[in-house]
Amino acid sequence: MHLRGLFALAAPQAVGGQAVIEGVMMRAKDNLAIAIRKSDGEIITEVRPWFSLAVHPWLKKPFLRGFPVLMETMVNGIKALNFSAIQAADDDEEEGELTSWHLILTMVLALGAALGLFVVLPHFLSVGMEFLGLAGDVDSLSFHLWDGIIKMIVFVGYILAISLIPDIKRVFQYHGAEHKVIWTWEDGRELSPSATHFYSRLHPRCGTAFLLFVLAISILLYAILVPYLLLVYSPEHFVVKHLYIVGLKLFLMIPVSNIAYEVIKFAGKHSKSILCKILCWPGLMMQILTTKEPDDSQIEVAIAALQCAVNAEEC
Repeated sequence: MHLRGLFALAAPQAVGGQAVIEGVMMRAKDNLAIAIRKSDGEIITEVRPWFSLAVHPWLKKPFLRGFPVLMETMVNGIKALNFSAIQAADDDEEEGELTSWHLILTMVLALGAALGLFVVLPHFLSVGMEFLGLAGDVDSLSFHLWDGIIKMIVFVGYILAISLIPDIKRVFQYHGAEHKVIWTWEDGRELSPSATHFYSRLHPRCGTAFLLFVLAISILLYAILVPYLLLVYSPEHFVVKHLYIVGLKLFLMIPVSNIAYEVIKFAGKHSKSILCKILCWPGLMMQILTTKEPDDSQIEVAIAALQCAVNAEEC
């Protein structure tokens, strides 16, 4: 595997993307392009405007823009996944596209599942550790250490579990194709399957790295802020107290995502520094699980998506 320039992020135009079902979505500026390999082997593409929540200038300011970016990325990602599922199954697009209400419901369910798995579950498992005498009360450092350890175990376990699903393995291959094609683009090389073979399937700007930053920052922020917030108000009833703390943690995900976004932006701007290489390394290692080596046909799909994203008028 050629790792040349693994932390060098200079590019002719900043691009990003995600894997979808039998395809890839790529974003460049205000456009996103989706390329799908249909069952008959044909590659179809669709270019759409990027849905943005940053309608006011203050939502684009540092330490305020992270949460809106996360939400708009979810909206565009869910739409792209829905489109890819329809096309991969050869369904009628008009009948299968998500309505606004379906999109809102899907986002609520996805957010609820993610917060339940990575916020609520670790908290109450940490309460179990307290009952077993292995952790202190919720205002102690040991409680939040357990909370953080359990978060990481759940996250890695979740990735390992879904990687066993055959269809997910193909999505991970398209994820690898997305990264290899972006590396080729950033290095100014001609976009072709053979040119991408020398590049890594790992990329420091991947959403996996962002999620790891979110988890790490949430562990630190909860350990610092929760004890102080309990000094302001602390319910006496045990159940009410922990429900109150879980509610605080859910609300704190807004500043957590804002901080995580700034960290990943900082890592991108100062990618050659030792500090940023250290910050990026855990995310790169996690991508060993969330990406797989793609074949040339999958690379072709990723190339089609990128070409349409940066040259929307030609698609």
